[in-house]
Amino acid sequence: MSELTKRQKTHEKILTVAGKKFRGSGYSGVGVDGIAKEAGVTSGAFYAHFGSKKGAFIEALEKGLDEVIERIPVFQNEHQDKWLEAFVTYYLGEEHRNDLEGGCAMTTLSSEVARSEPDIHRIYEEKMDVIAGLIANGLTGSDKEKRHDQAWAILGILIGGLNISRAVNSSDLARRISIACTAVTLKTGEVL
Repeated sequence: MSELTKRQKTHEKILTVAGKKFRGSGYSGVGVDGIAKEAGVTSGAFYAHFGSKKGAFIEALEKGLDEVIERIPVFQNEHQDKWLEAFVTYYLGEEHRNDLEGGCAMTTLSSEVARSEPDIHRIYEEKMDVIAGLIANGLTGSDKEKRHDQAWAILGILIGGLNISRAVNSSDLARRISIACTAVTLKTGEVL
């Protein structure tokens, strides 16, 4: 294995662990030493790859949002005119709800971004605008601006609904929240 390939694999391994830890514990809930240890590298190696904890967070955020950007067209292609229903069912479903570390970065990292610096806000906004555009392109209706507004509303319901369903203690209540948010999201996706 070439030195470059080894470095890339190490970088990706650290980034994967950092992404899971930021999603599961939040930015302030995890330290560089913990990420490095779980990735099987030294803290020095972590800094050599990312420069700082913030650098790792930015890359983890970008990677996490890029995953959504890649997955929406897959749902759209596989499920055609039922794509939104399939996506919402997955997004608000129990398996995704219970997978905090492996779950969607939109939900787990939005509150972290809200408390961060403007440069991170800009990165987040650019990626989220792409996501909203992909959703809008999958909606029906001739008014592009209205579809884009609907897409933002859908994202708000999904992110908020998943956060609330994760925060409640009762699994029955979490299911009810998911069902209610699914119904409202699908109604929002219809041509109004």
